Amino acid sequence: MGDSGTVSYYPARAVVDHAAIRANVERMRAVAGRAEVMAVVKADAYGHGILPVARTALAAGATWLGVAQLGEALGLRAAGVTAPLLTWIYAPGAPLADAVAAGIDVSAAAPWALEGLAAAAVRAGRPARVHLKADTGMGRGGARPEAWDGLVDHAARLAAEGTVDVVGVWSHLARGDEPEASTTAEQVATFRAALAVVDRAGLRPAVRHLAASSGTLFHPETHFDLVRPGIALYGLSPAPDVASPVDLGLRAAMRLEADVILTKDVPAGTRVGYGHTYATPEAGRLALLPLGYGDGIPRHAGSAGPVQLAGRRARIAGRVSMDQVVVDLGPGAEAAPGDVAVLFGDARDGVPTAEDWAAAAGTIGYEIVTRLGTRVPRTHVSLEVTP
Repeated sequence: MGDSGTVSYYPARAVVDHAAIRANVERMRAVAGRAEVMAVVKADAYGHGILPVARTALAAGATWLGVAQLGEALGLRAAGVTAPLLTWIYAPGAPLADAVAAGIDVSAAAPWALEGLAAAAVRAGRPARVHLKADTGMGRGGARPEAWDGLVDHAARLAAEGTVDVVGVWSHLARGDEPEASTTAEQVATFRAALAVVDRAGLRPAVRHLAASSGTLFHPETHFDLVRPGIALYGLSPAPDVASPVDLGLRAAMRLEADVILTKDVPAGTRVGYGHTYATPEAGRLALLPLGYGDGIPRHAGSAGPVQLAGRRARIAGRVSMDQVVVDLGPGAEAAPGDVAVLFGDARDGVPTAEDWAAAAGTIGYEIVTRLGTRVPRTHVSLEVTP
C-alpha cells in the first residue's frame, strides 16, 4: 500500500520495451548522419515514462533531451539528469531563474522572453542558455521574419552584457510529414536566411536545428547540427500514409494489455453497452476488459477499436465506457477470465498497432499513446540503466 492508502494493483498495463527505444534511437542516429540527436521526451515521453525513457535514450547515444514544458525540464534536473536539455513552453512569471540555475536551455521568440531570461540570469548568477526560435512558416511559435532582426539584435546586446548565451537557433516544420510538399524547401530557405541574420550579428550558436521525426526521416536537408525526433523514438511513423514503422526500421515500444475480467456466451442479436449501439451478429462469446475512456481509450473508437485475444483479431462491441470495454469474439472463442488481451503493440508481433487505433478513432498515433491515462501502470522491460 502506498502513501495515499491505495493498493498498487491494476488489471491492465502498458509494457514499455526499452530494447525497442534503444533500437529506435540508434536508427535515428544512423539516419541523422553527422547531426546530433535530441531525444524529445515531452508529455511524459509520449506516455511512456519520462525519466526511464530519458535515461535509456541518453545511454543509446542521444546527446540532448527536449521537453515542451518548463516543469518537465525542472523535474528531469531534480531527478539527476545532467544532459543538455531544451524546453520551450512557458509564460511570463515562469520560474526562469530556477531553469537558468539548473543549466536548462530555454527557447526565446519574443523580447519579453529575452528580458525575463536576462533578469533570471542575474538572479541565478550565470548566463541564460538560449535557443532563439524563428517562425519559418509554421505560424505557431517563433518570431516572424519581420520581427527576427530585432529579436536577434536584442539577444546580441544581452550576450554582450553577459546575461544571455545564444546556444542555438531553431524552428519547426509544418509539413515535414509530406515528403512531396514544397513547404519544407521554403522553410529551409527561410531558416537559412534567419541564420544569416544571426551570423551578421556576431552570434555563434553551437546548434542549429529544424528537423523533428519527419524531417529526420524524410528531409536530410533539414538535419543541420541537431535533429529532434519524438514519435519515431517510440516506434510510430510520423507519416503512416507514407511509410509504416516497419518500413522505417522502427519498433513500437509500448504494448497495451488488459486482463479479461469476465466472459459470457450470448445469442445472436444481443445488445451491448450504453445506448444499445451494437448487437451481436451471431451467437458467440463476449469478453469484458478493464480499460475505458478514463484510461485514455478513445470513445470515438466504439465498435471499431481492434483487440487481439484468444488467437484472433476482434473489435470493441458498442460504446467505450469510462472503465470498461466489451469485445465480441464471435463463435468458438476459448477466452476466459485471466487471459490477456492486447489492444496495441508492435506490428511485428501480429497485434493491432497504435496506428490501427488511430484509424479507428479518426486521429493520429501520437494521440493514442500520449493520452493513455496515468492510472494505467507502465511496466518497463529490457532496462539497462537505473530507471
